[in-house]
Amino acid sequence: MMMNNTLRNLCKLPPGSIITGKWNKNHYTIIKELGCGANGFVYLVESKNRHYALKLSDNGTSIISEMNILKSFSKVQGSTLGPSFLEADDFMTKGKQLPFYVMEYIHGHDFLYFIEKKGFSWIGVLALQLLTSLSALHANGWVFGDLKPENLIVTSQDYKVRCVDVGGTTLIGRSVKEFTEFFDRGYWGLGSRKADLQYDLFAVAMIIINSAYPARFQKKGEGYSQLTDVIKQKKELQPYRKMLDKALLGKYDSALRMREDLVVLLSDQKHSKKKTSSQGTTRQARRSQRQPKKKKGGFVETFLVVAVISIIYVLYIYEQLL
Repeated sequence: MMMNNTLRNLCKLPPGSIITGKWNKNHYTIIKELGCGANGFVYLVESKNRHYALKLSDNGTSIISEMNILKSFSKVQGSTLGPSFLEADDFMTKGKQLPFYVMEYIHGHDFLYFIEKKGFSWIGVLALQLLTSLSALHANGWVFGDLKPENLIVTSQDYKVRCVDVGGTTLIGRSVKEFTEFFDRGYWGLGSRKADLQYDLFAVAMIIINSAYPARFQKKGEGYSQLTDVIKQKKELQPYRKMLDKALLGKYDSALRMREDLVVLLSDQKHSKKKTSSQGTTRQARRSQRQPKKKKGGFVETFLVVAVISIIYVLYIYEQLL
């Protein structure tokens, strides 16, 4: 359900505004808006000299659902995908009561910006982390749903993939609540919008493709053929081709299976680089070994020529004296 304009205006607050909880009485000063969607605004706020993310909405049902998801994330062992939940309260403004919740603010870089700056070689490492977290999430009965680079942050200090929006997270078996066309298998004609783990793994494949095509592209004709063509056209995607194909066609039965293939792939890449480097070092060493020999041979050859000329010259002088 979309926010009506009146309530939307109540939720939209300028920097410096203070949100005070009706029940817990905690104060949050708005620093800036982080984003807005169909059911609310997310702000960067400060409270007691610490930064948090706060979501303010007119949709109590949606807020409760998202809070439950955040709480369930915290119970998933081994998963640090979503932000941790802090508290929930209500905010009274102009006679209206608006629900909000406060969560961890994740410091970091936009996913695609990070890849652009650090290089495409990082995509494998980040995808491994993402698949590990998704595996734990799936095991607890959830599908992330609206999985895309805009919802992912790479933390500044330890380069971990974290999520900043859990609004699309859906219980397995239900219809996906929110989606973005480019990452949606239904848009590409490669499956339904039923929340299953293959839905998320398709999105992981599209995130890898998007990292090679930051501007993205629209569907033209048959979806699968187009996707396989664009993969072939980028050399950086070639090592991932088989894995991407399986994910696009929904052939993985778990995120761990896809992760296992990725581990093997990255291991092969590392071995290949070491082999190439080793071969280059060996060739260089062989050249280095040959070079002194050439120098030594050249010196001896020069010495012999000089010696022969000297002997001839001495014999000539001797003959002249006789």
